[in-house]
This record gives sequence, C-alpha cells and structure tokens, in this order.
Amino acid sequence: MKIKKPQPFTFEGGDRAVLLLHGFTGHTADVRMLGRYLQKQGYTCHAPIYRGHGAPPEELIKSNPDEWWIDVKEALNHLRDLGHKEIAVAGLSLGGVLGLKLAYSEPIKAVIPMCSPMFFDNETQLTKGFRAFAKEYKQLEKKNEDTIQSEVDELMANSKQVFTDLGGLITEVKDHVDHIYAPTFVVQARKDQMINTESATYIYDNVEADQKEIKWYEESGHVITLGKEKEQLHEDIYQFLESLDWS
Repeated sequence: MKIKKPQPFTFEGGDRAVLLLHGFTGHTADVRMLGRYLQKQGYTCHAPIYRGHGAPPEELIKSNPDEWWIDVKEALNHLRDLGHKEIAVAGLSLGGVLGLKLAYSEPIKAVIPMCSPMFFDNETQLTKGFRAFAKEYKQLEKKNEDTIQSEVDELMANSKQVFTDLGGLITEVKDHVDHIYAPTFVVQARKDQMINTESATYIYDNVEADQKEIKWYEESGHVITLGKEKEQLHEDIYQFLESLDWS
C-alpha cells in the first residue's frame, strides 16, 4: 500500500511570520493545527519537512542533523524570500532544539521551544520511539508481522549513527543556549515520557533573554501540539507573540 507523503506548508497571514518546526520522526502534522490557528490571528506560518522525515524509516536513518539544519535555514530563507523581515520560531522536541540553534545563529524575533531535550540521557526512549514509529509505518504498508519484525530489527541495528549524531546536536545546542538573547517562551508538558523535563528549566535558566517565560502543561504528554491542552497552548503562544515588539 502506498502511503501519502506529507508536504511542507505555508499558510499566508500577515507581515508577522512564524517558522514552525516538527519533531524527530514527525512531520508537518505536528504543527499544522498551530499553524492554522496563528494564520487566523494574522500570522504567516511556514513549516518545512526535514530530509528523511515524512518518509519510510529507512530514509530517516540515511539522513542526519547537519542536513536537517540546512533544511531549517532554507525554510527561514523561504519566509525571508516572501518578504517577511521579522520571524519567530516555534519548534516541537527536535524542532525546538533546531529553533534554539537558529536563535543563536540568526537574527530572529523570538523562539518557542516545546518539550525540547537538552540532555542526551534519553536514548532508550528515543530508540523506543523510533521502533514504534517504524513498526507503525510498516503496519500501514500492510506488511505481515514476521516481515515487520525482521525489517524493524534490521532498522534498529542500522540506526545507531543517527542517534549518535542527534546526541551531538542536542549537546551542541545545550552548550550555546546562553548565547540566546531573543525573547523566549519555554513550553513543557508535565507528563512528557520522552525527554528529561529538567530540559525546560535548563533552557529558561540559561537563555540570556530579557523577556523570557516558562509554562508547564499539567495534563499533556510529549507531543503537546496534538494533546488535550492544545487549545490553551495555541492561545498562550499567540499571547506571547502579541507581547513582542513588532515593527
């Protein structure tokens, strides 16, 4: 069975722009509802899909964080090419890590990391998450259980490099968080089983932004953008964006 490939999106709103970044193994569905909500409030939103994502798991393990970083910078430039001069960045999980990297590498309006890891102490959860993603993808392809099992085992054996590289990216960003001066809104789900939730406090304590906020969502799990408090999250992000000094 052929699975429909997800696509990047650009939702045209006003002059103010927000770059939306998805998580590891995810794609634009992670941030689509947030994008539509912000578009209704007058913001233009663009979300890319990093290389290897929104594709079979075999493609994901052929890609690496250096390529994802290039994809994120190209997405930022896409908004600039559309004429947007002031761009905020909101990212889920890995997307938040890449967003924080943007915040100390490029002039951006603000950064909103959501459930973003700063400690690479969660390789077990990440590999478990990747295994679940791979299995689910193969079930959608209507493969039988034996085939799924052997293909997933082979994938896990071949995926070590991507996790090593991912750990390197997380550590690199953690070491540079104190170079961030852009307004920062740290979002963290209390019931997050995927990352060390101390990450949120670490980001909040170490960014050098004069304007910074942190909020914990008591009833949410890791993919907070699709969780039961998503409407509240949408509103909070909108209020934070409205508090910025846009020209």
